[in-house]
Amino acid sequence: MEKMVFALYFGNRGFFPESLIDSARREMIQAVSAQGYGYLVMPPDATRYGAVETPEEGRRYAAFLEENRGKYDGVIVCLPNFGDENGAVPAMRDAGVPIYIQAYPDEIGKMDFEHRRDAYCGKFSIEDMFNQFGIQYTVFPPHVAHPLSEEFGKNLRDFAAVCRVVKQCRRYTIGGIGARTTLFKTVRYDEVALQKYGITYESYDLSDLFARMTAMPASRDDLAEKKRVLKAYANFSRIPQEHFDRLARMSVAIDDMVREYRFDALSIRCWNEMHEQFSIAPCVLLGWLNDMGIPTSCEMDVANVVTMRALAAASEGPAACLDWNNNYGDDPDKCILFHCGSTATGLMEQPGTVGVHKMFAKGNDADHGWGVNEGRIAAMPMTYASAATFNGKIYTYVGEGEFTGEPIEQAFFGCGGVAKIRDLQPKLIYMGRNGFRHHTTVARGHHLNAIGEAFEHYLGYETKLL
Repeated sequence: MEKMVFALYFGNRGFFPESLIDSARREMIQAVSAQGYGYLVMPPDATRYGAVETPEEGRRYAAFLEENRGKYDGVIVCLPNFGDENGAVPAMRDAGVPIYIQAYPDEIGKMDFEHRRDAYCGKFSIEDMFNQFGIQYTVFPPHVAHPLSEEFGKNLRDFAAVCRVVKQCRRYTIGGIGARTTLFKTVRYDEVALQKYGITYESYDLSDLFARMTAMPASRDDLAEKKRVLKAYANFSRIPQEHFDRLARMSVAIDDMVREYRFDALSIRCWNEMHEQFSIAPCVLLGWLNDMGIPTSCEMDVANVVTMRALAAASEGPAACLDWNNNYGDDPDKCILFHCGSTATGLMEQPGTVGVHKMFAKGNDADHGWGVNEGRIAAMPMTYASAATFNGKIYTYVGEGEFTGEPIEQAFFGCGGVAKIRDLQPKLIYMGRNGFRHHTTVARGHHLNAIGEAFEHYLGYETKLL
């Protein structure tokens, strides 16, 4: 995984103590490095004190950013003292990445003219000017925080997640393999709305996938390798060999399509042709794709691939698309989140066992639908989110909770987990009344601040923080 890099900016205003800039440079570099990130900093002799105050110095900093375009993921605007907004605007207007504004706190006992910073006030001036010029920026509480404080460390990690989400979600391609299933009108989506936000949707018929599977020679080296990889990924001991072979062929064929068509994410039609024609279900393959960093949804839920990609970027791990499926006893803040067997192993208690899809087998025979990866979702903090397209816009919600690891009876089909979400009932009402689907997407960890910030202030989605 590539190390994230931040460009560091230091603001100054002449009648405030410039002596604090040198120590701020050392402390900010120390703070960024301690979190495992890289940094770029303008040479100290490029401007007076190596900081930015005047518009001319701002233009020099802008030139520094341009020279290093593509080498940094975000900019940290550090205010050791009040800072000057007139230099900050030309410096940041064309940064092209998220900008985080940090301001130093003053200290009791150091409020004389030689030590008082007034960055608490100066931060407002920078924000005001950025708003006037339409420059998007990030701020987190507390209003002021020392770079070496725990509060700043957490904010820096959140800002890194913002940068990852923005970088991966500004422009990408979702591949659709198959048409939307007629029965599932709940997952309708607007391709043109997605395109307005930089998301290209490319649709390919299932016949393309099926033709690749049937034409695939048994001698392909990567087919043998795929079988080895899949057997290491989940327990396939129950599956008949011919069905395992079909799943491996489908997995290689999907890999080929991802590579040839340059998909960044996927949604796949899993009803009904796969089990009718091949007696398989692609569930375990979807989980594997998510673990490999390719966000993939089932049931042609294209809109929710949007939140899967953001969750994966923020968490630096797999996301999963799940149903709001069952209550859990009489606890109003708990429910069971479930899907048939497409959850990534990275989100499960342990690797699952691949079995037959009971919904597909019902009404057919016990040999229909091999490929569900059954197991249980691990206990962990989690973030959940969902997306839908209405009236030419992307609408999302984001919330946090936890998977508790509480037991679900063994006879419960598929892969599920008990989720606990504070004040769940009014949140469910909000989702239903505002046209969100029965699916939600989840990832490990709490990332509401980062994803909400990226969605609202950089990507322009209509977002509700739950």
